[in-house]
Amino acid sequence: MNDIIELKTWQGEAVAFEDAVIGSGAMKDVCFSPDRSYVIGFFREPQGAATRERLRVICEDYRAGIFGQVGGDYWRDLLCWPSGVVEYQGRVGVVVPVYAPQFFFEYGSANNDMLGIKGREKEGKWFASANNQARFLDPRERGHWLNYLLICTRIARAVRRMHAAGLAHSDLSYKNVLVDPRSGSACIIDLDGLVVPGKYPPDVVGTPDFIAPEVVMTAHLPHASPERKLPSIATDRHALAVLIYMYLLYRHPLRGCKVHDPDPSCDEALAMGERALFVEHPQDPSNRICVADARPSELPWCDTQRMPYTLTGPYLTPLFERAFTAGLHDPRLRPSAEDWEFALVRTADLSLPCANRGCIQGWFVFDNRRVPSCPFCGTPYPWPLPLLNFYSSRHGDSFRPDDQRLMVYTGQSLFEWHVNRYLAPNERLTQAQQARVGYFELRQGTWWLVNERLPQCRDLSAGRDVAVGERVALRDGLQLLLSREAGGRLALVQMAGAA
Repeated sequence: MNDIIELKTWQGEAVAFEDAVIGSGAMKDVCFSPDRSYVIGFFREPQGAATRERLRVICEDYRAGIFGQVGGDYWRDLLCWPSGVVEYQGRVGVVVPVYAPQFFFEYGSANNDMLGIKGREKEGKWFASANNQARFLDPRERGHWLNYLLICTRIARAVRRMHAAGLAHSDLSYKNVLVDPRSGSACIIDLDGLVVPGKYPPDVVGTPDFIAPEVVMTAHLPHASPERKLPSIATDRHALAVLIYMYLLYRHPLRGCKVHDPDPSCDEALAMGERALFVEHPQDPSNRICVADARPSELPWCDTQRMPYTLTGPYLTPLFERAFTAGLHDPRLRPSAEDWEFALVRTADLSLPCANRGCIQGWFVFDNRRVPSCPFCGTPYPWPLPLLNFYSSRHGDSFRPDDQRLMVYTGQSLFEWHVNRYLAPNERLTQAQQARVGYFELRQGTWWLVNERLPQCRDLSAGRDVAVGERVALRDGLQLLLSREAGGRLALVQMAGAA
């Protein structure tokens, strides 16, 4: 039985820990609380006044600003935020909640858990490459492609919130993001090193593969040099783009076959820094991935001709182009976390379950083809599918396109944020706004929208109201007014697929 040490945090809260180290990271040794609801990570090295003050501000001011407001509970699942700071035998410790159960592997790795990962944290690195997934993971841990969209959405949303508070993570990578592809959950960890630009500088420059080119290029300069680029919100944006690309396409956006220098260390610095080049650059193909040298476990994902970034759909494609072409070497042009969140939400609305029940990915994004087909297994849809194109009025004018669409399939739901352009599926929604207002079903060859909570729904094509509890048949060209309130939308139905 381990000794129980009782302490008070700097914030005045009573905490305790078992006097036994359960794990160690690069900077801290970690101990469990007696009830296993939190851990305390003790820094091995003495911490100076600046770090102590940063930890205090993160656990007090910034924690209150994020979690103490209306809707603050939303962030508890996405941000594993430190709750207090302690000191014991001259060592500073940070109190952090224990990760949720879904972020621990339930099943071991392939070959009788050869890696010993059962029960360990689901670091994103296991899911961000085709090789790791194919060779090491139990198929029951891999999830499907729609859930990776949801994971990316939640990561982008959490990063957006940090950036809105003026904070940068500084080490955003697949090592500091826990994911669960089975549920689409994600949680950002290691938040005790958050950067406040101009006030609390970073402790680290980041994790290889996610460090922005300008940081790599200036890493040789003295830390205090005004020319040296350090982690910031702008470098977080680069790391976020890399994360999203890897979670959706299972390859790195900059690691191609181009050799910049015969010396491996110089080549690495150039490839990730000064000469960084997108492996799918539209005009410069010199850094394409060498498919001939790929492992079988990396195929077909390393084949950018077969699995191009454009398969992510019309909303994500231009963001990848901005992030890895113009924005790669000009931080001002990088998409923001909010840009990614917006595009990911709309991409999820365009996603379809594959008609092939054996498809490994399970879902894909509708790409405006007359007959939708899965890019992962090639299976076309054998029946027509309705696509709702949304329009809304501005200041009482005629309806204008919102650049938002909803792909219909059996079991698809209609929500408040589809009905009103002023709403978005994020932390600001009330409980009532999160409930669906209608759903779609296919009966005897006809698609129907069942109205559950749309009191103002009207079939403009037929000139009749669709009362709550009634249903309306979806046909090509149907105009359906979903709401007459400010921001209310009109849905124009377009039929895609087999005639």
